[in-house]
Amino acid sequence: MQSSRELQNQLRSIDHKSYPAYKALRGSYQFDGYQLNIDHVQGDPFAAPSHVSVFVPASVAAFPEYAVKNDLTRQALSDFLARQFAKQVNQYTFKAKGSGKSGLISVTQCGQEVLYRTACEVTNKGITARFAVGFPANGRTINARELEKILFEYLPVCVTQAFSYKNLNAKAVQAAVELAEDQDYIRKQLDTMGLVAFVADHAVLPRESGISSKPMKNSVEFESPESLRVSMELPHKGTITGMGIPKGITLIVGGGYHGKSTLLTALELGVYNHIAGDGREYVITDESALKMRSEDGRFIKDVDISMFINDLPNKKDTRCFSTEDASGSTSQAAGIIEGMEAGSRVFLLDEDTSATNFMVRDAFMQRVVSPDKEPITPFLSRAKALYEQAGISTILVAGSSGAFFHIADTVIQMDNYRPVDITEKAKALCASFPISEEMPTPFSMPQSHRIMTKDANGATRRRDYRTGAVKKDEPERLKVKVMGRDGFALGKQNVDLRYIEQLIDTEQTAALGIMLKYAVEKLIDGKRTLSDIAEYMITQMQKKGLSFFAEGSYIPGGYAMPRPQEIYACLNRYRRA
Repeated sequence: MQSSRELQNQLRSIDHKSYPAYKALRGSYQFDGYQLNIDHVQGDPFAAPSHVSVFVPASVAAFPEYAVKNDLTRQALSDFLARQFAKQVNQYTFKAKGSGKSGLISVTQCGQEVLYRTACEVTNKGITARFAVGFPANGRTINARELEKILFEYLPVCVTQAFSYKNLNAKAVQAAVELAEDQDYIRKQLDTMGLVAFVADHAVLPRESGISSKPMKNSVEFESPESLRVSMELPHKGTITGMGIPKGITLIVGGGYHGKSTLLTALELGVYNHIAGDGREYVITDESALKMRSEDGRFIKDVDISMFINDLPNKKDTRCFSTEDASGSTSQAAGIIEGMEAGSRVFLLDEDTSATNFMVRDAFMQRVVSPDKEPITPFLSRAKALYEQAGISTILVAGSSGAFFHIADTVIQMDNYRPVDITEKAKALCASFPISEEMPTPFSMPQSHRIMTKDANGATRRRDYRTGAVKKDEPERLKVKVMGRDGFALGKQNVDLRYIEQLIDTEQTAALGIMLKYAVEKLIDGKRTLSDIAEYMITQMQKKGLSFFAEGSYIPGGYAMPRPQEIYACLNRYRRA
């Protein structure tokens, strides 16, 4: 490792040289209290910025034991520090001048959820922060004096202010860690209390706007109906009360704009912890909960959807169903089976984003089209068996069909954003409005042994210009191009994740990209099943972090850990041969 003085001398020696001379700076340098690593240098000032990281030893950062004692507290601290670092860095980005991306200092901008991110990692050894810097140039000529400002004036201030415990608000650090411990406590209590979710009294569920996840100002606070109110004694906050949603089938109803979908959205994002001030800090859902919807046109490969769809007119085998262009009903059927395979214990559905013919068939339609002519067994007829025989609960938002009242264990009516327990009233009305129930085939767990294969662009062929012989090349090296939160390209193939609604950050999508790349290059061999591959990657991610999937000797910032459910979803949407 070289000294900071040696870095300064190198900078001055390459000033005004051609831009590629910056590559000589790659390496590690010891600064006062931290180590600076220049991991990758951009090719020119208009290219993607250089990858830089700093490491602050635990002895220098000097955080108290309570903040670094386990994975949970370290993740909470990492998130807190990433936000502090971003506040510092945002004051200095583009203060250094030059062409193209010169002077850019780019760090992760965290949202309302607490995620494990490569941008900031806390271990027993210390703190690693990863970010990007646009190395300054005039045209394509190095402007080393401006980079010297970034590395020797701006960065030391950011590092010492963000990663030294003595320079931080001690009460804020403690509050972030204690909030995470309280949230984790609630999530662990759900199963023993017979619940799948908890929504605290005084929670703020509405968001600022459709493009902002911040809480709406002056909105109606959540208040549990007395019949569903539960109480917990948290390790730090003390007694907390709120609505407990029991296991089984829960129906959420109410008039338009009264908060049905707002509640469901809060529940689907309750699989993540949220920061203080979000309003949903104590909205906690079973961590395996999966939001389901129809996805017209999606790819499906070898899924046993016979629980819901049978006897297709074209005689297609629905026990091993594949299609390049799924309908709304087949896509939703496949999504539920794939969710079961991923280990989900709760399904979240909104009637508005579901395939109508998949969800329910009313009595009139049953008379017009006899059951022996209808290949779809609706979700209405399977929901109870899913819970009683597979242990999977359902939370369903309904606004048009009353048939769902007949299968619900709990009915919550949203009235001006306030929940009302109308279970007894609904059950009494069901007796007055009987429905014609279809008799589905007996419930049986889907059978899955899906072998993953690579897609067609995994290998190329070329012709020897001298002999004319055709030779097979090695598989082409795949590149990942992230296209926002909604998906990425792997080589020539797009992986569409638009409808994976609990995927909430572009950095999670980026992580799924490198994980799928790893799977295609090293795991998919025509022998391993999709579950084998998913579980192997989940295990390695949990043990070794996202760096396990990195290509080189380092992993940059810009990746966040997805849940197992999103890893399965990504593998299921990879169009393979």
